[in-house]
Amino acid sequence: MSPNRITSPTRRQLLWEAGGGLAGIALASLMQESAEGATHFPVKAKRVIFIFLPGGLSHVDTFDYKPRLAAHHGQETKGENTITPFFGKRGTVMKSPWAFRQHGQSGKWVSDLLPHLAGRVDDLTFVHSMTTRSNAHGPAIFQMSTGFVFQGFPSVGSWISYGLGSENANLPAFVVLPDPRGLPPCGVANWGNGFLPAAHQGVIFGDERMPIADLNPPSAVSPSTQAATYDLLTELNERHLRDNPGEDQLVSRIRAYELAARMQVSAPEVTSIAGENERTREMYGLNDPVTRSYGYNCLLARRLIEKGVRAVQLYNGGHFGTPRINWDAHEDLVANHTKLAAGMDKPTAALLLDLKQRGLLDETLVVWTTEFGRLPISEGLGEGGRDHNPEGFTSFLAGAGLKHGFSYGATDEMGYRAAENPVTIYDFHATILRLLGIDHTRLTYYHNGLKRRLTDVHGRVLEHLLS
Repeated sequence: MSPNRITSPTRRQLLWEAGGGLAGIALASLMQESAEGATHFPVKAKRVIFIFLPGGLSHVDTFDYKPRLAAHHGQETKGENTITPFFGKRGTVMKSPWAFRQHGQSGKWVSDLLPHLAGRVDDLTFVHSMTTRSNAHGPAIFQMSTGFVFQGFPSVGSWISYGLGSENANLPAFVVLPDPRGLPPCGVANWGNGFLPAAHQGVIFGDERMPIADLNPPSAVSPSTQAATYDLLTELNERHLRDNPGEDQLVSRIRAYELAARMQVSAPEVTSIAGENERTREMYGLNDPVTRSYGYNCLLARRLIEKGVRAVQLYNGGHFGTPRINWDAHEDLVANHTKLAAGMDKPTAALLLDLKQRGLLDETLVVWTTEFGRLPISEGLGEGGRDHNPEGFTSFLAGAGLKHGFSYGATDEMGYRAAENPVTIYDFHATILRLLGIDHTRLTYYHNGLKRRLTDVHGRVLEHLLS
């Protein structure tokens, strides 16, 4: 499907709900149309892996080194420099509990919290001046996921699926790998298709024990019985088509279930890691219960893009209940970030290294981000926590078409606001699409009288990041 195409508002809307099982895969895989060669610019990246960290990882404790926090530790912010928290009582300036050191040929400062990613800094492209429109988790996550702070809009992966189509007729174009500990706030809406055809919504793959629910028929159903069932369905469908010529919804359903049948062969092949060697297993942390589940998802992401899946959405962090399984460090920053980083750092670095060693990073874009950062002051609600900060935070990209070992933008000397080259999420999304060969102003879909797009009416490509 060409990214230039404006789809008619009378185009059929497939309103089925796609879940994590075989039916969800079938329904979400309807009408995958390839647009190979229909891009607006030369393609740098053929596919993309999104790594999202729900909760708000602290930039000033990871990649955004601010020595002045240590110099002013324990002091109040006053006057025009007053910092007001989102929750609770305003605290004092809080230095990072972790030491920062320089790494790689680029000399990038990284905290000791992330020793494995520190070893990959020369492959990364940092954006230190990210901003978002909301300081609440739900709207901020929605904006990073869909470009809008409200529900009902297509996710980034759905737009990419719509614009570029699928490279593999036996797998979905857009696959989602949630954290096995729970879904992020607002759940499936983060990878929904919105008003785009249902073919383009993200398809959930589960954990290693059951990557795809209901993929195979019950053991009591013999192959001959299953084949007879397919034959009967085919006969009934063909009869209905003869009686109702031009009924393309039925054609789409038939195609969906044909894909589901093919996935009974293709999906187990891609989700099984039995053939991976011991060195790869160790690199991803599969032998350690702390890194096992997220490490499996990182390895599966690599296997999926190898098989031509266009977009993979990978989550590290889940629900906001008790205990909190995400990066929302209100009460105890050290305890929260130490625990979460122990499971995220090694597998993420392994994915980047594995892609590079296999030559896949030259045609793949990796995006690593959270919904906002955290304040440079203590929160006052507990023992050394930090509150939400939408005014400035860090994301990084890696892979095709980027300047490696490069940093763009900066927050102020305290790490509070984006002070140099502020970047909106519209800009971030526009740049991601550009790397995939798409002009963000021309990837549109006609909906409710408007030519809708991922970046709304905003966005500029961050040309300084491009190689």
